Amino acid sequence: MAGVSALLEQILGQPAWVVYLVVGLLVFVEDALFVGFVVPGETAAILGGVTAVLGHTSLPWVAVVVVATAIVGDSVGYEVGRLLGPRVVELRMLRRARSRVEGAQSFLVRRGAVSVFLARWTAFLRAVVPALAGSSRLPYPTFLLWNAIGGLAWGLTCVVGGYVAGRSYQRLEQWLGTGALVVVGLVVVGAVVVHLRRRSREGQAA
Repeated sequence: MAGVSALLEQILGQPAWVVYLVVGLLVFVEDALFVGFVVPGETAAILGGVTAVLGHTSLPWVAVVVVATAIVGDSVGYEVGRLLGPRVVELRMLRRARSRVEGAQSFLVRRGAVSVFLARWTAFLRAVVPALAGSSRLPYPTFLLWNAIGGLAWGLTCVVGGYVAGRSYQRLEQWLGTGALVVVGLVVVGAVVVHLRRRSREGQAA
């Protein structure tokens, strides 16, 4: 609990451009480097929306950063998969989750190009499907179309969701004073944790 409050205080204590940079990097590496099950890109996007409602950043700029880095990150992941081909599944970080990677491959085969959009909503699939799409030689224009649609929908959902959540909790400030920030952090981060766990379970079942 104290760690969450301290983390929020550190984030809000940084210049706005640092927040944009950190949020963008987390979203980018989650998709580009196959670490969606480690790096909290979704959490970063949601907290970016919270910082906007608290007046620390601009909501449009947070949304632009998240959507752009989500699309670019997926494109980098695709290119890595295209260059490595079938060898992508032998990467050390993916070898430990071989059964889940095989499940993601089956998901890609079953759903086709639309899987690029659907994968965006589950952490593990979001991390590996772009590379698998590249290794399977899915045409890049087709991939880019579904990647852009997914990045836009997912990015806006996360950022605006964080903004709306923060906006609703702003009313507490009238009742709780400065302690409202801590309440915002605890409730929003708690909701994010539950959300990510649910997505993780869905990814394992995919």
